[in-house]
Amino acid sequence: MLISPLAETNRKAASHRYALAVAVFLLIAAAVPQVSRAQNSAGPTATLTPVALPTDAGGAPPPVAAPAVPPVPQTEIQARLERSGLAVAGEHLHVALLRRFYAAHNYEPVWDSHQAQATALTPAITRAGEHGLDPELFHATALRNAASLPATDRDLLLSDAFLAYADALARGVLPVELRMDDEDLKPEPVDAAMALDSAINSADPAAAIEALAPNTPEYQAMRRALQYYQSAAAAPASSQPVHVAPGQRQPKPTSSPAAYQSRVREVAVNLERLRWLPRSMPAERVWVNTANAQLTLYRGNRPVFTTRVVVGETDKQTPEVQATIGSVLFNPPWNVPRSIAAKEIYPKLSANPDYLAQHHMIIRKGGLIQQLPGEKSALGQVKFEMPNRFDVYLHDTPLKNLFSSDSRRRSHGCVRVQNPRELASLLLQRPMETIEQRIALGHTNSLSLPAPVPVFFVYQTAFVDQNGALEFRPDVYQRDEEVWAHLHRATQAPVAEREQAGQRRG
Repeated sequence: MLISPLAETNRKAASHRYALAVAVFLLIAAAVPQVSRAQNSAGPTATLTPVALPTDAGGAPPPVAAPAVPPVPQTEIQARLERSGLAVAGEHLHVALLRRFYAAHNYEPVWDSHQAQATALTPAITRAGEHGLDPELFHATALRNAASLPATDRDLLLSDAFLAYADALARGVLPVELRMDDEDLKPEPVDAAMALDSAINSADPAAAIEALAPNTPEYQAMRRALQYYQSAAAAPASSQPVHVAPGQRQPKPTSSPAAYQSRVREVAVNLERLRWLPRSMPAERVWVNTANAQLTLYRGNRPVFTTRVVVGETDKQTPEVQATIGSVLFNPPWNVPRSIAAKEIYPKLSANPDYLAQHHMIIRKGGLIQQLPGEKSALGQVKFEMPNRFDVYLHDTPLKNLFSSDSRRRSHGCVRVQNPRELASLLLQRPMETIEQRIALGHTNSLSLPAPVPVFFVYQTAFVDQNGALEFRPDVYQRDEEVWAHLHRATQAPVAEREQAGQRRG
């Protein structure tokens, strides 16, 4: 049968449409299992994503642009805190503390809605002197005139005063990052911004801030002594008190206001040093006051053993540091520090070739000089292992005569113990016989403590002794003036200009 050209054309068109339909069907069929699996795994609430098919013009449809989100405008406080060297009414502010505090408040003003809390906290600033701190460090005068400031300035000033005071009570005016390198004691970390927020939400905001200061019996006794000397220094010369300071054993002749003011400074400086210590002191601890050249072992927060020590010379000062005693080393060798070898041993060796042999020393690999164990070793026969970055430790010494001197600053920085065997027996909780047997072995050996014991090297020129008496010691290391200079506004460098911790001078 003949097919007309028109019919043939229609047949081919129908066939083409059929093939296109089959292709589309197969494409959809291939996608259905994937959609089904996705739907099953996503649960009954999952939605199907439409499949984009080619358009008559070819290619996929253009993507739909997401609506633009307008940027959140900065608050005035946020903009101010992005500047460096922020100041209000001539007062330098602690920008880092303020940023943390206001970030939790969306950089909005705080004190207009917390006026009662601000009223409660402001008097605490004026009482900072009770902790040996100058209230002007916390903008005391500016706070009295805060009502005349613009709202944002007033809010920033209030926040900075309370934050700085909280931080000073919790970590000291001189936190570890601003001290000399060998003043390395530090309390547990405290976030002043979080502490202020907690205070704002407490029933007594001022008490919450005051609670950041140490609450140890020694700190409270030192505060009472400070109050006594402050009152005595402020009294007219004709009415100077004859009373003794809290804890002093006997009355002393009436002193001049200048002498009382000197005591104010000493007590204030050492209150600051107490703020550098952990708030929860370990009940068992070894305590070495290098200013007093004395060691005390505490158990259950009570002294059970005391002995004299020899500490670093004035130009080789023992650092203020916390470490942990983990073991006792018997018959220790002494690895001579390279600085000591270069300054003291090699010059003698050039003049006396037998110097090393005479002092039981050998040269190890790499040029390290080591003194062999023995009674004449510089470390004696007992060493207390307490790893720390200064490489200082407690140890015995053959030079027993040094302990009879009142001036016991004769070491290179380590601490020599007058009665190391008794201390070892107590720390190891072993009888003295065990200590003697270990030493009698003749070679180097060690015993681990039942549990590590914290050790503190402190420098306290004013302190309360074991009987509760207030004691003073000369500032031989000349560290007090440096601390005192930061406790008062008159000599206080602006925060942004303070130097970072450095090496001990002299």
